[in-house]
Amino acid sequence: GPSLAAALLDSLFEHPAILSATAGRNIRPMTSHSIGTTTPTTLQFATALSRKTDTEAAIRDLADAILMQIGTAPIDLAFVFFSSHHAANTSMISCMLQRELRAKVCLGCSGEGVIAGSEEIETAAALTVWVACLPDVKLTPLQLSVSQLQDQIRMPGWPEPGLEDSTFLFLADPFSTPMQEVLSLMNDRYPHGKVGGGLAGGGQDSGENRLLLNDQTFDGGVVGVQFTGPIAVRTVTSQGCCPIGERFVVTRAEQNLIYELGGVSALKRLQDVFESMEGTQRRDAHRALHLGIVIDEHGSHFERGDFLVRNLIGADQQAGAVAIGDVVQEGQTVQFHLRDAKSASDDLHVLLAADRAKHQSPPLGALLFSCCGRGEGLFGHPHHDSGAVQERLGPIPTAGFFAQGEIGPVGGRNFLHGYTASVVIFSEPDSRKEHP
Repeated sequence: GPSLAAALLDSLFEHPAILSATAGRNIRPMTSHSIGTTTPTTLQFATALSRKTDTEAAIRDLADAILMQIGTAPIDLAFVFFSSHHAANTSMISCMLQRELRAKVCLGCSGEGVIAGSEEIETAAALTVWVACLPDVKLTPLQLSVSQLQDQIRMPGWPEPGLEDSTFLFLADPFSTPMQEVLSLMNDRYPHGKVGGGLAGGGQDSGENRLLLNDQTFDGGVVGVQFTGPIAVRTVTSQGCCPIGERFVVTRAEQNLIYELGGVSALKRLQDVFESMEGTQRRDAHRALHLGIVIDEHGSHFERGDFLVRNLIGADQQAGAVAIGDVVQEGQTVQFHLRDAKSASDDLHVLLAADRAKHQSPPLGALLFSCCGRGEGLFGHPHHDSGAVQERLGPIPTAGFFAQGEIGPVGGRNFLHGYTASVVIFSEPDSRKEHP
């Protein structure tokens, strides 16, 4: 067969997000979901979708649909996601939502496509609103910017660093935000904080994406919200891969170059995996093979969700080295991974089913940040990720967008990913210990 080393040398296939960071009915009310009685202590969620190209008409319809579902309950949190068709009208979206819904915290961004309920609208005009009534939950709106000249991260009004558990949701612009550095800072400041979210899309260059936070709009930086209080906010990070071959300890490495795995040339190990693959897998190997790095080495065994998956970006035949899209340290455990449509589908279904089985309280709402490299292009049919969420978690209010990079924790630390589906799940706490 062809040499995998040659294939690696001939092509670079780094995810664009990682590089940039280092017709139906016009108005579609989706499901609303509440539990128990409609007392002020009930968590309640709702979402609606509009395919109208007229932004003002779309927002008016969406607000009507949301209020019809929520009734008189005060809205604590609103998310809005919109295709590039609406990006020029972000200020209008912000103002109208503030006026119509009166949400205490409202965030949103442009995306490569829009996700609502079980639908994924990848190229057509679309706008979705998702809201939550969260009695007694503390929501802290957040905004972050990066000074390009001084290379400083500015975080005015952010919570003081602390050890308490909490959950953060981020929407970020990939062109202006060194997201890996921001997440490293988060890991240091809030070591028990989980971060989910995605990088805005729809724009082709710096300044073309849009973010909104309450009555403000931005073309760069990060907007977000922190949750604390009586709600469970869980994250599922599906990197779309399955492990292949054996696990190895990195025995010689420098920066992102791996020279030896288990005392043998890394390229030889890679070639062995390549030769063990089936015909169709081997044909696509230069795109489908990745490396998984164990983040938390304290476990006794490693499985899906324990590996941080990174791209293979090149090979040095003379040195027998393999280059990957992240820094690797000697002593870390790694395993090659395969990414294709079947692996990506299996991974998402398995992780969602495992989360559902682990928790007593049923999911009530979800946000889905799916890579723009997934969707119909990967799976061959539309609505895969949104359909999987509805199938595994139930017909709950779900919204999101196709992102230029996905944020989610692996092994207790927060990372930026590519080709990933990052799912944020909301429910009542199983116990008092499960607050974010």
